[in-house]
Amino acid sequence: MHLSHFVRQKSYEHVEHMLRRHPITFIPTVLLFVVLMLVPVAVYIMTDSLFPELLSGSVSFPILVLFGSFYYLSIYLFFYAHFVDYYLDLWIITNDRVIDIDQRGLFNRVITELDLFRIQDVTTVVKGFFPTVFKYGNIILTTASSTNSIIIENVPHPDTVRHELIVLAETDRKYHVGDMKKLNATLDS
Repeated sequence: MHLSHFVRQKSYEHVEHMLRRHPITFIPTVLLFVVLMLVPVAVYIMTDSLFPELLSGSVSFPILVLFGSFYYLSIYLFFYAHFVDYYLDLWIITNDRVIDIDQRGLFNRVITELDLFRIQDVTTVVKGFFPTVFKYGNIILTTASSTNSIIIENVPHPDTVRHELIVLAETDRKYHVGDMKKLNATLDS
């Protein structure tokens, strides 16, 4: 996947990291999907043993098949929507900015950009047994503005990414400070 699919890439910009949530965070959804897929099988077995006439009726059997089909279609749609949300949530870190692509449902996407030189604090949060064992957590990027903070959720190896973000931000800040000095010198003369 290329950066230009989401935003216009600057000529000097290159992608350092493309981050997604850790795959283990999707396992509860998969387990729920499997359990929900097995519910009709259990209901069929119980109905066949307790009320066998329901499954042989000329009206009741087609209604039960229709209801079962609707149920399975709903479960597939539920799983697909959660998979799209999981897969299309993306954080792109370049040498100039952080781009947060937040998929909210099937037809809603919010893209937020944050220049690296504006980052004032990078915090990692690894909270809980599974995040500690499987080494994933949140990274919180804060700026001077109260509205421009980005939370990178459940990414693998957050401490490594935090360190690399700090280095990238310092490098970008030096570049922008040099531009500001040139601009001030031009305005003074």
